[in-house]
Amino acid sequence: MRHSFWDERYAQEEYVYGTKPNVFLKEVLPTFSAGKILFPAEGEGRNAVFAASLGWDVKAFDNSNEGQRKALDLARENQVEIDYQLKSVEEVDFPLDSFDAIALIYAHFPESKRREYHRKLVSYLKVGGVMIIEAFGKKHSDFQIENPSVGGPKDSAMLYDIDELKGDFPEFRFMAAYPSQVELSEGDYHVGTAHVVRIIAIKDRVLPTGF
Repeated sequence: MRHSFWDERYAQEEYVYGTKPNVFLKEVLPTFSAGKILFPAEGEGRNAVFAASLGWDVKAFDNSNEGQRKALDLARENQVEIDYQLKSVEEVDFPLDSFDAIALIYAHFPESKRREYHRKLVSYLKVGGVMIIEAFGKKHSDFQIENPSVGGPKDSAMLYDIDELKGDFPEFRFMAAYPSQVELSEGDYHVGTAHVVRIIAIKDRVLPTGF
C-alpha cells in the first residue's frame, strides 16, 4: 500500500518543498566527482534533479505516486534524466556495493526500523563512497512548537541524534558530523528556524552481515 499521507501532500500543484536543492547538499555534492548516486525517500525530486544536472547517474525511490509524478515532471523541465522507482525501503533492491554516493536528505524512519533501514541502504554503497545526511535533530521539537511551518516528524522518536547515527554506520569515516541551527526556506513545509544534524562520511570497509 502506498503512503496516502504523502500522496495527499504531493498532489498539490505547487512543489511543497520547493524545486531547489537542499542547501547542504548543494554545497557538498559538487566537491565530489560525479558517479552513481542513490536518493532514498526522494519525494518530489528536487535533490535528484540537482544531482543529475551535475552529471550524476541518479537512482531514487519513494512510496508516493504523486511524488514520483512530480519528480519526473521536474526532471523533464530541467532536461535531465533520473531513474525513480515507486518502492519503500523494504521493497527496494539494488546491487550491493554499486553506488558512489548516497544522500539521505530528511529521510526519517521509525525508531524501531531506523538502524535496519540504514544498514540496508549503505550496503549499496561502494567502499570509498560518500554518504551525505541532513535531517532534523532531537532539539527540533522545540522549534516545531514555536513554528509548526518548520516541518519535521511529529513523533519526536523519529528525530535524529548524531551519536545514534554514528552508531548506525560503524564502517564509515566521518569527515563532518555536527548539529546545527539553520534557517529553512524549502517550499511551504520547511520554513523557519530548525535544528538539524549534518553528516559527510566515507565508507571505509564492508562489514559482515549481522556484525
